Amino acid sequence: MRLRRAGASALLIECRDGDEVEAWRDEMSRRREAGDLRVIDIVPGARTLLLDGVEPGTAALIESWPAPMRTVDGHREGSLVEIPTVFDGDDLNDVAERWNMTPERAVERLAETNFTVAFCGFAPGFAYMRGLGEDAAVPRLDAPRARVPAGSVGLAGEYCGIYPTASPGGWRLVGRTAETLFDVRREPPARLTPGTRVRLVVA
Repeated sequence: MRLRRAGASALLIECRDGDEVEAWRDEMSRRREAGDLRVIDIVPGARTLLLDGVEPGTAALIESWPAPMRTVDGHREGSLVEIPTVFDGDDLNDVAERWNMTPERAVERLAETNFTVAFCGFAPGFAYMRGLGEDAAVPRLDAPRARVPAGSVGLAGEYCGIYPTASPGGWRLVGRTAETLFDVRREPPARLTPGTRVRLVVA
């Protein structure tokens, strides 16, 4: 872990991998709830954690804490969201071939995976979900599609994501859902937020 200042009132924790990010996110959330940390927002990224709106002296306070240890049993679990999914994506066969299995087995693997939202980005409500592992990582398309329909379920790298709105995109599409994942009239607008557990349920 490396701690850097980010502007006048923010700190950036640089981590070695996604597991360390989740460990620090859990720790910061726990300490905020306990009153040990005063911060406006905790924003995870792929390899970083941004603490926005911190008070003076927070950096020294964090540096005095022991590094958090993350285990499967010790992970602070968020709420579980089940997403009904039709697995008929244009790239499903390609993904199955890269995984050296049949499309049917690839669907089973996706449905059996316990995903966790690591962070959000790219577009409002777009959640980057971890759970497949690095051995299942697949590259983005060489040329992105001009338009990916809302609700499309795709894979890129070790992440799984669901397009909340129609947009260009280069993720490999494996399925689709009719669920609304971003609505400005809701609070919060995004249904999938960092820490949320997600299961893709065969529809």
